[in-house]
Amino acid sequence: MTTPAAEIVDAPAYAQAVQDAVGAAAAYYAGGTSPLDDDAYDRLVRGIAAYEAGHPEQVLPESPTGKVAGGAVEGDVPHTAAMLSLDNVFSAEEFTAWTESLARRIGHEVTRFHVGPKLDGLAVAARYTEGRLTRLITRGDGTAGEDVSHAIGTVEGLPDQLAEPVTVEVRGEVLMTTAQFEYANEVRTQHGGQPFANPRNAAAGTLRARERLYTVPMTFFGYGLLPLPGTDPVLAERLNASAYSDLMHLVAGFGVHTSTSTPVPDTVAETVEQVLARVQEIAAVRAGLPFGIDGIVIKADLAADQQAAGSGSRAPRWAIAYKLPAVEKITRLLAVEWNVGRTGIIAPRGVLEPVVIDGSTITYATLHNPADITRRDLRLGDQVMVHRAGDVIPRIQAPAAHLRTGDEQPIAFPEVCPRCGSDIDRREERWRCTQGRNCHLVASLSYAAGRDQLDIEGLGITRVVQLVDAGLVTDLADLFTLTREQLLGLDRMGETSTDNLLAAIAVARQQPLSRVLCALGVRGTGRSMSRRIARHFATMDNIRAADAEAMQQVDGIGVEKAPSIVAELAELAPLVDKLAAAGVNMTEPGATPPVPAVEASTDGETPVAAEAGPLAGMTVVVTGTMTGPLEKLSRNEMNELIERAGGRSSSSVSKKTALVVAGDGAGSKRAKAESLGIRLATPAEFAALVADYLD
Repeated sequence: MTTPAAEIVDAPAYAQAVQDAVGAAAAYYAGGTSPLDDDAYDRLVRGIAAYEAGHPEQVLPESPTGKVAGGAVEGDVPHTAAMLSLDNVFSAEEFTAWTESLARRIGHEVTRFHVGPKLDGLAVAARYTEGRLTRLITRGDGTAGEDVSHAIGTVEGLPDQLAEPVTVEVRGEVLMTTAQFEYANEVRTQHGGQPFANPRNAAAGTLRARERLYTVPMTFFGYGLLPLPGTDPVLAERLNASAYSDLMHLVAGFGVHTSTSTPVPDTVAETVEQVLARVQEIAAVRAGLPFGIDGIVIKADLAADQQAAGSGSRAPRWAIAYKLPAVEKITRLLAVEWNVGRTGIIAPRGVLEPVVIDGSTITYATLHNPADITRRDLRLGDQVMVHRAGDVIPRIQAPAAHLRTGDEQPIAFPEVCPRCGSDIDRREERWRCTQGRNCHLVASLSYAAGRDQLDIEGLGITRVVQLVDAGLVTDLADLFTLTREQLLGLDRMGETSTDNLLAAIAVARQQPLSRVLCALGVRGTGRSMSRRIARHFATMDNIRAADAEAMQQVDGIGVEKAPSIVAELAELAPLVDKLAAAGVNMTEPGATPPVPAVEASTDGETPVAAEAGPLAGMTVVVTGTMTGPLEKLSRNEMNELIERAGGRSSSSVSKKTALVVAGDGAGSKRAKAESLGIRLATPAEFAALVADYLD
């Protein structure tokens, strides 16, 4: 979707727009802050360009159009070759028009395009002398930049010494990964600073910072290689004549980090259709990347095509940035709501001034917990940076503290549980009502009765409310002691509905331990983790007997999560006892207690491997609509099938994924699997693979 241009109707509005754009660019490039988010800035500059096209006689000399960095910054270290920006396109139609223009300019159609992610950071030039990093310079105004050599040694992926003793300049992007950004804000707030609004601003501010009391990591991705005075003539000739894709291989060979090793590696395409297909593939996995991108960069790959196309004052004519819809916007935090979940967790939610992000109107965003609010120094009335990518729940990154007016107010934390008025347990970052699950018993029981837990048909939320209001059910175990007479005494409960509900409860009694464990809603676990715990320990008695060290042996449970799971299971002991007394199954069919991976043979001498299924050691992801023998299985039942066959189910694709089962309509997960070279299987192929484990 094309980013619409801001509407500018007259000369005063145009002059104000130019002032706003230059001011926003200056704030961003100088200190990593800006009153405008990326999308708003793009709209403003497009509006300025549109107005200037219709009124060329009114163009102001300070206009950001046609200038590197919007004309907002200057530098004092000259570049050996201009360090330009990129022009943008926002749709397939605009990209196709650009390729046609490029073909006219060079006299033939481009037959090789280089396609890679547009990394959302700060462009720098790293100068190496005989293999040693000697100077680091920002892009500045394209002709000269700022010396930030004080940052040498703090940027991952930018080695102090190359693998070969060459004299070259490596150009690239300095950014913060998501993990680095979270760490940076934690350290920054601990030292009394304001949190950064987003990773891009964090990288820009950190790269320029001098004499800080702390350091935070950043990451470099190389995207250019060119000769310097003093470069060996043979190497210089090679650099000038090589295809761009070959230069990137050379950069990586020198030991510099590039995007080649990421989930969205650079590729070479031969046609416009192939380029656009790759654009869609990268866009599909954008939400799951460990770093931010705001588009895809497409370049003519061959040196001859680049030289024939040439460059303008602002951007090369042989490269373009295909911008993706914004996933970040600045809006106002109007209020904070405090909601209580089914386990008693008290969760804050930010109420926002409505803002459109990636095609959706966002009015709420997660705030995680009170400690997170304090760390980020959020206040009511703040302008906040809101991030949303794909189907990820919108989250508030940080306040735009530089936009504060002084009218902002502190966020009031609840003194008692906002649902029941009980005391609050504040011992952990996530606050909890001291009534625990009983605070929101209806939600807790409705969850336990759901299809992926105990699957009690006929026990919807309306019926649960009836049971709770009548005093017949005070916890999960009470469901299994209900009598026919008690149910017939409820409104709108006839004999047929009563008998059907009792039959469904009887079936639920025999559900496997993994579903019982999931129904309990142990914090820090879910459907997948409940299955792993149940299959690892085989019985509830073994689970309850496990200490934190034993719990860590379960795949996916680390040193932080294990103690909390053990503690919560101890807290649930009375309820588990009641469930067992009511005849609820406490074993996992087909599972055996923990044993060594290698068992002794029957003769007591030769070790033999323990029996494993066809998916042993494999992490499997299911995406899309299942067909054939798998058609009627829910996603949870598919995951249960995977684990019965010895595998591990996962909801996300990563380098650790061994197999992706891709049905009809598979989208971003299939695209990511293809980009990582992960094995794909159709539903029919997968059904054949696990046929012995299908019910």
